[in-house]
Amino acid sequence: MKNRCGWTKNDPLMVAYHDEEWGVPVHDDQKHFEFLVLDTFQAGLSWKTVLYKREAFRKAFADFDVNKVAKMTDAQLEKLLSDPSIIRNRLKVFGTVKNAKAFLEIQKEFGSFDKYIWSFVGDKTIVNSRKSISEVPATSKESDAMSKALKKRGFTFVGSTICYAYMQAAGLVNDHINCCFRYEQILKL
Repeated sequence: MKNRCGWTKNDPLMVAYHDEEWGVPVHDDQKHFEFLVLDTFQAGLSWKTVLYKREAFRKAFADFDVNKVAKMTDAQLEKLLSDPSIIRNRLKVFGTVKNAKAFLEIQKEFGSFDKYIWSFVGDKTIVNSRKSISEVPATSKESDAMSKALKKRGFTFVGSTICYAYMQAAGLVNDHINCCFRYEQILKL
């Protein structure tokens, strides 16, 4: 049996996400947008709740195509609010379009969102050395800076805790615990 970070709690979907995605450095803007959307909806909820609704979010938000999401109308968003397969928080649903528009502005300015977002970590994964998940913080100085910068650029639901969760998901930080089999694998990516 493989040693894993304890937050998976042996849930099959959480284990698959942990083993295949969490902490793998992302350099694809569509994947960045997907993780930002999902982490936005996580605010105040468990990751498991969001993960189990991921495919519904994918359908609701045009396969996380930022250009299509930025063009969604209020009528389309109102319709989403009656869809029980997603998290129906009005501010988060409407905030997703706001974030898509801000995301596109960053792409215009920097050439890609990837180039912009990796600048917060000096263009390389921050490697932490933790013995247990209880040592993993909710925020960092990098997530604080990212949160402040994204808010200034018009993003919503991007507090430091959400930014840190996003950084973990997108591989900007390696927070797999030392005894987790993925810790060393991520270092080699």
